[in-house]
Amino acid sequence: MTAEPELKVAQRQAIHASGWGQPFRFLQPHNLAFWVYLLGVGGGTLTMLQYFSSGAEFYSSALTGGIVLFGLYLVPWLLLLRHQNRFTAQPASLLATGFIWGGIAATFWIALPANNALLAIWTKVGGTSFAQNWAAGLTAPINEEFSKAIGLVLLIGLAPRLVRSAYDGFIIGAYIGLGFQVFEDVLYVYNGATQVYGVDQLGSSLKMFLIRGAAGIVSHALFSAIFCAGLMWILGRSGERKLLRGVLTMLAAMVFHGAWDDMGGLSNGSALRSIVFPFLIALIELSALFYVLRHAASQERSWIRELLAPEVEAGIVDPPLLDAVSGLRADRKKYRKLLRDRARARHTIEAASDLAREIAKADGADTRRVDHARAELRRLRGA
Repeated sequence: MTAEPELKVAQRQAIHASGWGQPFRFLQPHNLAFWVYLLGVGGGTLTMLQYFSSGAEFYSSALTGGIVLFGLYLVPWLLLLRHQNRFTAQPASLLATGFIWGGIAATFWIALPANNALLAIWTKVGGTSFAQNWAAGLTAPINEEFSKAIGLVLLIGLAPRLVRSAYDGFIIGAYIGLGFQVFEDVLYVYNGATQVYGVDQLGSSLKMFLIRGAAGIVSHALFSAIFCAGLMWILGRSGERKLLRGVLTMLAAMVFHGAWDDMGGLSNGSALRSIVFPFLIALIELSALFYVLRHAASQERSWIRELLAPEVEAGIVDPPLLDAVSGLRADRKKYRKLLRDRARARHTIEAASDLAREIAKADGADTRRVDHARAELRRLRGA
């Protein structure tokens, strides 16, 4: 027997380390994480039904409007996150499991009762004025960020080979946070209708949609993506343990969350601050988000390069294409300039990603699907 080529060995190691190509199986009756997940989602569902049932009939227009509007709002978010989930991509079923945890368990089973309890404590400790200005920012970042992160921990228990890197935490955290965000927004629509005693329910739903929708760009999906990436750096499951970076990243997410919730207290009644601060905080948050994303993706990018290295040696993938597939936006932009054809560059990058995905599913073996992906890439490259 001849020894397996070094590049092929590295390829298999990258596949095994990343877990890419592994299926996700939700039904695991012998796994404690499965039962904790069911407990959380079941408890959240009961709390949600109890919360809405008393006035669901009277406020049905507001509730329906909120569900429809934020259901539509969900579509561009899913497209954006699908684009980001492009390195060692997570299965859609796993991401849906995280979304449901964030929307039902984290929101209704943990955060809603915990927030109510802690807000009452802050009112007793600091008084009504203090609670109005600062209680939300001292409460939600703790209860809500950790309630969402519990979902990530449970997914590690359910899919230990799939949830490995900080980038996995970033993507899964974004889906968990998005679930929390959408369900909480519907809750806000319902509460807004109750505060005006059901007057102009569709109008109040649209108003709340515009307010929450705009704020949602830098809200729970962002907080949770950053927080969960930090948690994965602390856990160091792929050998990339960075304790200080992880702690600071998690704290940053909580500070951003607290700043939004305490915007009134930070503005201190100043009209100028109330206008400037949201844009300033959003700019800082987005800068932090891209910083975390860049560093979280470094391990994944390394895995992609190792996975496709044998294809480079065989001439199926050329070095500029490898840089584009495993790189960041600047690398893809450089490849588009190289080809001088934006559409062709996009299709070629997608074909190379498809080839990497098929190789991972085949555990590095040459299967019919892998050969088909190679042939498609050759066709697009004109090789």
